[in-house]
Amino acid sequence: MRANMLETDRLRLRQWKDSDFAVFAEMSADDEVMAYFPKHLSLDESKALAMKLQSIIEGKGWGLWAVALKDSDAFIGFVGLHEREDSLPFSPCVEIAWRLSKIYWGYGYATEAANAAVNFAFETLKLDEIVSFTACVNAKSQLVMERLNMVNMQNNFYHPALEPDHELAEHVFYKMTREEWVKR
Repeated sequence: MRANMLETDRLRLRQWKDSDFAVFAEMSADDEVMAYFPKHLSLDESKALAMKLQSIIEGKGWGLWAVALKDSDAFIGFVGLHEREDSLPFSPCVEIAWRLSKIYWGYGYATEAANAAVNFAFETLKLDEIVSFTACVNAKSQLVMERLNMVNMQNNFYHPALEPDHELAEHVFYKMTREEWVKR
C-alpha cells in the first residue's frame, strides 16, 4: 500500500526533496501561514519536521506528501495523511492535513491535493474513516474540510498541547467515513 506519488490535474503529491526544505522553512516562519499554530518554527525545527515527514513516507509509502506544481515542480507546501496516536479525544486516527505557502492560497490547490489524499485513504488504504481538525478561528481550513464533504461533528475539543485559555486551544473536529465518501 505505497504511493510515493499521487497526481491531480495540476499537482504532484510526492516524496520530499532536500530542495523543498528552504521553502518550507520560509513557510514555517511566515506569520500568515503559521497564524493558527502556537508558534513559528525555527530553521532547525522546520528542517527536522520536513526530514521526519520524508522518513515516514520512505518507511510507509505515504504520509504528509510534499506538494508541487506539475508544470514546474515548484514546492508549494504539504498535504496528506498522518497517523495520530497521541492524546487527542479521538485517537488513534488518521488525520488529513495541509499547509501551503500563502502565495498559493486561493487557487483550490489545498482542496485538489486533499481530494487525492482522501481517495488514497479510502481506495488504497481501505480506511474506515479519516478526521481533520483545526482551531475554531481557522475558517479557511474549515472551508477546505467542507469542500471535501467532511462532516463537522459538532464536538469541539481543547487541544491537549495548549493551555485551555490559549486563543487557539478550542478546535473543531471534522470526520468522513468510507460510507460518506462512497456516496459523495
